[in-house]
Amino acid sequence: MQPIKPSRLSRLLLLGLLLLAGNLQAAGLLTPADGSLPPLEIRDHRVEVIIEDSYAITTVEQVFHNPHDRDLEAIYSFPVPAHGAVAEFTLWIDGQPVTGEVLEQAQARTVYEQEKRAGRDAGLAEKDGYRTFDIHVHPVRAGQDTRIRLVYLQPAAVDTGIGRYVYPLEEGGVDDRKLAFWTANDKVTGNFSFDFKLRSSYPVEALRLPNQGQAQIRQLGAGEWTASLAGGAGAAKEGAAATTGGAVYTLDQDIVVYWRHAAGLPGSVDLVTHRPAGAKRGTFMLVVTPGEDLQPIREGRDWIFILDVSGSMAGKYATLADGVQRALGRLTPADRFRIILFNDNARELTGGYVPATPGQVGRYADAVGRIQPGGSTNLYAGLKEGLGALEADRTSGLVLVTDGVANVGETGQRKFLELIGRRDVRLFTFIMGNSANRPLLESLTRASHGFAVNISNSDDIVGQLLAATSKVSHEALHGVELGIDGIRTADITPRAIGSLYRGQQLVLLGHYWGDGPADVRLKARISGQPKEYRTRFGFPARSGSNPEIERLWAYATIEDLQAEMADFGEQADLKRAATDLALEYGLVSDYTSMVVVRDEVFRELGIERRNQERRELERAARAARAGQPVQSRRADAGQPLFSGSRPGFGNGGGALDPWSLLLLLPLAWIGLRARRREARAR
Repeated sequence: MQPIKPSRLSRLLLLGLLLLAGNLQAAGLLTPADGSLPPLEIRDHRVEVIIEDSYAITTVEQVFHNPHDRDLEAIYSFPVPAHGAVAEFTLWIDGQPVTGEVLEQAQARTVYEQEKRAGRDAGLAEKDGYRTFDIHVHPVRAGQDTRIRLVYLQPAAVDTGIGRYVYPLEEGGVDDRKLAFWTANDKVTGNFSFDFKLRSSYPVEALRLPNQGQAQIRQLGAGEWTASLAGGAGAAKEGAAATTGGAVYTLDQDIVVYWRHAAGLPGSVDLVTHRPAGAKRGTFMLVVTPGEDLQPIREGRDWIFILDVSGSMAGKYATLADGVQRALGRLTPADRFRIILFNDNARELTGGYVPATPGQVGRYADAVGRIQPGGSTNLYAGLKEGLGALEADRTSGLVLVTDGVANVGETGQRKFLELIGRRDVRLFTFIMGNSANRPLLESLTRASHGFAVNISNSDDIVGQLLAATSKVSHEALHGVELGIDGIRTADITPRAIGSLYRGQQLVLLGHYWGDGPADVRLKARISGQPKEYRTRFGFPARSGSNPEIERLWAYATIEDLQAEMADFGEQADLKRAATDLALEYGLVSDYTSMVVVRDEVFRELGIERRNQERRELERAARAARAGQPVQSRRADAGQPLFSGSRPGFGNGGGALDPWSLLLLLPLAWIGLRARRREARAR
């Protein structure tokens, strides 16, 4: 059997984006769909992003305007960023900014409603699970403006030498009833701006914003870049480079930023810490970027495509037949494929494995093209059908394309984990859309030691495919364990690492006690053979430059606790632990909300201003960093953990022809090793 070349694999992966590119809801002010209340305006929407030290700080300022003759409530909804933690919600009251404090959800809602009934200024930031953050502001005074600021933090990892940041604006367009009662007013009638700044101690060769031809990009230094966008009627009046030609700006597309590190950079370990003077305990972020130790896989494969054809996928099939024919046409006649379709139920289109001959490829490409999407999403049935006929003596690729919102059939996360656990598989999933059920799909991925990739409709498809191709066509590090000796560490997240694929970074957050040199070792298996890497570096006694990593650690730990409860059922002690962490570190979560009231009301209610104090500390640290040269965070320079350079797209990614890249979309790829091969790799 001939091995599948990376270029062929890329075309297969590209097939998935055609399935996922439909009409989407956009972020914006929500108004009742029956029109009983007049819509408010988003007069200004300004975004500032700073990426440094392996994490991103996003600041959003908005001005809501009420053109009507009565006071109204503003409800603004936007997608939850991947692993994004809301750290600040500020409302301007009487012209002065007032920062919110975090309370348990029910208490925060009670305080907000009390102030609302009294006609006093108040704001509330809530989280609707994995879907959206919802911002409530009351009142937006008749004929007046109301200004808010939102700040959130998230990790900013680099994959195969490429960094990626997404500012989410698309609601996702999945089979979800949340917006059935609402319509979204997503127009910015005044100014829109997006300002992005990257500060990297590693050289950056290029930075780009796909589909944003008017972006202003500047290089300030080897690792310092800026990018900016401006739009809306106000921007045109001010002479800015308007992306909309002076028209109203619509918040209906994600903004994606990519940056590419210079070739030949070493595999490395970067250490970021925060430990105030006199503190016994410090917080650390350890970023491990492996070297190029993973060799290409030369074996051929079977292919199983599991395609979501529910109602949320409607409107994507006009070019599907051509896309399938081009994708499957790149296989050799020795390769085989199956196609599984699912909506309310699952069915197999191919009736077993089919040899990838020209005749069979044409037949099933036509069959896929005749499908009419509709119905709900029985993801469980689709996975079960796809896993049902694997052959132990063949290496297989299982391809899943879905937004992951399972709403009929079996929907319990634990049942999905049991299903995956019955087969010795690696699950690789492309997750499309901001409303996709990331917790479920990422949980399945962890359980199978595969990987999941989040995809935006605004992504650079070529870049995403190159990254996916290099992973599925190379060996992986399995059973990864990282140990630290010489100082005491605890509370490390993630608790279980599992597998690392070519180009992936490992990001660990935790606490440490003591200071001085520590021995760090990373153990794993490559093709069943044990491998160990060692280095030695110091942890500082004092470090005050990066207080934000305390919140990053807290939110990652909260996500771990929530994942455990989703897998095994809600437990009172885990819920309490997650709630207490969110309260202590001032984070909006599934159990906590951030409320803004007048300063005197905070005092009357006995609510401490702990989040306000934390934000002042973080702003001061950020200002201090901005006034200094970019600091190198590499910890293992004296004794490198890896001997080789880190992988990039130039090594084994495969050639892609641009026409096929435009036609095909990313499909999640599941590398299913034959059972005996998997047994050796574990």
